[in-house]
Amino acid sequence: MIRHIVCWTFQSTDPDERAAALAGMRERLEPLPSVVPGLRSLVVRADLGDTESNWDVVLVSEHDDRAALAAYTDHPEHLAAASFVRSVVAERVCVDVEL
Repeated sequence: MIRHIVCWTFQSTDPDERAAALAGMRERLEPLPSVVPGLRSLVVRADLGDTESNWDVVLVSEHDDRAALAAYTDHPEHLAAASFVRSVVAERVCVDVEL
């Protein structure tokens, strides 16, 4: 099993725009386990906001194996969601680990 962890910072500092961006990310990304084979789970959550240096949002997903992660990366529904995400984030960092 592979755990895929992505963190982003938002472009906007406006609280309403950030909330809308988070909602849009969750709306597009969280349904993907029902359409992408090998994607077991996926959650998108905002940072608590207690530490200024933290990233704004995290995605944590679990995939059957490396092939399933690669299939998720190239899946049309993921590509559509990623397009929206890129429109609202400034920075991205990612790590993939084997469980």
